[in-house]
Amino acid sequence: MLIEKNVPLEPCNSFRIVAKAHRLVRIASQADIENLVADPEWAGQAKFVLGGGSNIVLTGDIKPLVLKVEIMGRRLVEETAKSFILEAGAGENWHGLVNWTLQQGYPGLENMALIPGTVGAAPVQNIGAYGVELQDRFDSLDAVDLQTGKPFTLNAAQCAFGYRDSVFKHASSSLGLAGRALITRVRFALPRPWKAVLGYADIEKRIAESGVAVPTAMQIYQWVCEIRRAKLPDPALIGNAGSFFKNPTVTPEQCADIIARDPKIVYYHLADGSIKLAAGWLIDACGWRGKSVGHAGVYEKQALVLVNRGGASGGEVMTLAKAIQTSVYERFGILLEPEPVVV
Repeated sequence: MLIEKNVPLEPCNSFRIVAKAHRLVRIASQADIENLVADPEWAGQAKFVLGGGSNIVLTGDIKPLVLKVEIMGRRLVEETAKSFILEAGAGENWHGLVNWTLQQGYPGLENMALIPGTVGAAPVQNIGAYGVELQDRFDSLDAVDLQTGKPFTLNAAQCAFGYRDSVFKHASSSLGLAGRALITRVRFALPRPWKAVLGYADIEKRIAESGVAVPTAMQIYQWVCEIRRAKLPDPALIGNAGSFFKNPTVTPEQCADIIARDPKIVYYHLADGSIKLAAGWLIDACGWRGKSVGHAGVYEKQALVLVNRGGASGGEVMTLAKAIQTSVYERFGILLEPEPVVV
């Protein structure tokens, strides 16, 4: 097993922040992680799991042993009357998987096209876009316990999915798995028959413009890609981690109070009766669009995205984020919660 030393992490995080891993090992199979944990030299060492690096902010070099997940593979596991069950390795590129499923005739992930990151990171964050979340298409996953080296499988209920949340983001209880597990493979249940998920303003606008009343999965996929490319910066061109803050949820009473002061606020009604506010609108209303702190800035086309304008440190990104949080809280009484993991 090759342990690489002093590995530059700038290519391994979408913010393109300069940092390094003191030690790094590439995990290409379940056996790799099982052997690592069984090795007395590494069994008791602190470990950090790294996927595509699209949801992290590095504030310095990483001292724990970095486990770079590179487990590949995509396949149809089973075809039932209700769904196609597909499986992908945790190291697979998420957008690549979405494209592959459509090419193979398995629709259902098209609304989540172009979300950056890897398949293994998708359940951790319970990624979602345009009315579909991972939990809506999830079947089960395989993982390895980083303490014992034993493999295990979780279903949707055991993953405790929430809005951009899962059991993998919590370590405060005996049930939390943050830092304790490495996901190796994820299985998806894509519904049969397929039904388009519409309703978001951007999608409805495309329907109106195209005159296509009943779009196919591929049409929705293409629209989502076009919408995201128009709004969000390409990490290959300008460092970023996508949406930096979660859209906050409030009670109808709280929303009514804000509407009374700011009638133009953008919000969405949720099934449980609560209301989701558009974090980007809140940030924009506080005048942050296009502003910078050092080399970190707020993207000109979408205030929800923080970017690396060139040479930004993780400290600069977090200073900017905290300043935005303060502004939004002082004006609206809402504390925005960051999506990326700060390392």
